[in-house]
Amino acid sequence: MLSYIALLPGIAAFLIATRHDVQYAFLRVYLPVLLLLPDYYRCIFPGLPDPTFNQAACVAVAASFAMNGFPGYRFSLNDLWVFGYALCVSISEYRASGYSDAQNLMFAMLFSGVVPYLLAKSLIEPFGNRFLFAKICVLSMAAVSILNLVELRLGMNPWRFVFDRFFPGQGLEWVTTFRFGLARAGGPYAHALLAGIMMIVAFRLQRWLQWSGAWPDKFGLLPWLPYKPALWLSLTTAGGLFITLAKGSWLASFIGAGLVAVGRSKYRRAAMATILGGMIIVGIPALIAFLDYASVGRENAKDENQETAAYRYELIEHYVDIANQQPLWGWGLTKWPKVPGAESIDNHYLLLLLMHGYLASVFFLLLLLGTLVRLLIHGLRQPPTGPPGSSLSFTLAGIYLAYFVAIATVFMGQQTMPMFFMLTGWAESYMQRRSPEWSDAGEAERRLGAAVPFRFRRVL
Repeated sequence: MLSYIALLPGIAAFLIATRHDVQYAFLRVYLPVLLLLPDYYRCIFPGLPDPTFNQAACVAVAASFAMNGFPGYRFSLNDLWVFGYALCVSISEYRASGYSDAQNLMFAMLFSGVVPYLLAKSLIEPFGNRFLFAKICVLSMAAVSILNLVELRLGMNPWRFVFDRFFPGQGLEWVTTFRFGLARAGGPYAHALLAGIMMIVAFRLQRWLQWSGAWPDKFGLLPWLPYKPALWLSLTTAGGLFITLAKGSWLASFIGAGLVAVGRSKYRRAAMATILGGMIIVGIPALIAFLDYASVGRENAKDENQETAAYRYELIEHYVDIANQQPLWGWGLTKWPKVPGAESIDNHYLLLLLMHGYLASVFFLLLLLGTLVRLLIHGLRQPPTGPPGSSLSFTLAGIYLAYFVAIATVFMGQQTMPMFFMLTGWAESYMQRRSPEWSDAGEAERRLGAAVPFRFRRVL
């Protein structure tokens, strides 16, 4: 009975949507619940899907969204890739396990994938909520970063300390891991590697907000705070990424920053050509060197880093042949044969291929790489406007590239999945509606106008 508290966000979201509107419930209930509460606690319903905190809220917001006639929604081709991916994963699990075992995954595909995509696509850009969405993400994950210091210092996850008593027997597999003699902060995101991905999103959105001048010079609740709030938020989210001690996420953040730097340049095409040239000149020899480094086998590794790289290399050697035994639909969520000593698949692409086959993998890559390429093309076609760094195209492209790199070292689970689908919905609506880079910067526009006495506007 205690697990029924997971339904409270759903009740709150529906009541608030009824009193205000669906945008309000999406931004001020569902989004903070997703970012602040763990996704591994479920309300158990015998014979029915078992919702998590954020899934319960998502169901309520989706109901309000449908009752109001799907405000802001406009169909696009990308919708087919989202529906196709969710359908393939659901069919795969149904074939492997039957409905009773597959229902939770089907439910997750709907309310942690399809619906977050539709809500973000329909309620952010069409209603001018671009900055508000990003601010709530940043503030929520900045709060998580601060609380994660408890886990870093004590080796105890404060979320588990609070919620384990309400959900007996749940979440026990998500233990705090250690590196360099320090606890790796996972917070409400289950594992430090997943927390690292979430903090990349927070940091990149915060830098975009900071460069766009979206924050006030002082927070009303903290008027005594030295320096501007934007600086503190950037440091806090960067610190949140650092204390995950996730080397894969650190590397992904640096690589993603390269694309963001293109958006800060006045000469974007030249900068993009430089980045691509550097990737070819440096990337190919680096890849060859890495393969030589990783292919020595764990028994011949000289240190922990090489052993980790060798393990991930061995995963591909072991499991590609197993995946090819069930190429179309995969083996299902847990049915794939385990290779002794290599039970943990620390590569989302390989894991997706094993679990759900080539068809689901193709749809996923269409969403990930397809959206990344389209964002770059969209950004390159637009003239530089606003302050340097205010390009939403390149900020989102940088996040997508970071996702692409990071999930090669970890599965895309827990909150990283609905966050990915929300970003995809936001990006799709932004490109579909051809929203200008500066369309939602009212506060920033006023602040810049006050700071610069004479401004000229170029109209083509």
